[in-house]
Amino acid sequence: MKIVTVVAARPNFMKVAPFIRVIANYNSENRLPKVENDLVHTGQHYDIRMS
Repeated sequence: MKIVTVVAARPNFMKVAPFIRVIANYNSENRLPKVENDLVHTGQHYDIRMS
């Protein structure tokens, strides 16, 4: 299974972190099918100092 997670601003990264952690835990338990998660950052409010 493949999931694409799209985030824009900094607060969204904190909201999606538990979701990504659950996927990582699921995959580490050797369950099948594996879940592939792609994280896409839209660059909204991009700041070089925070990147």
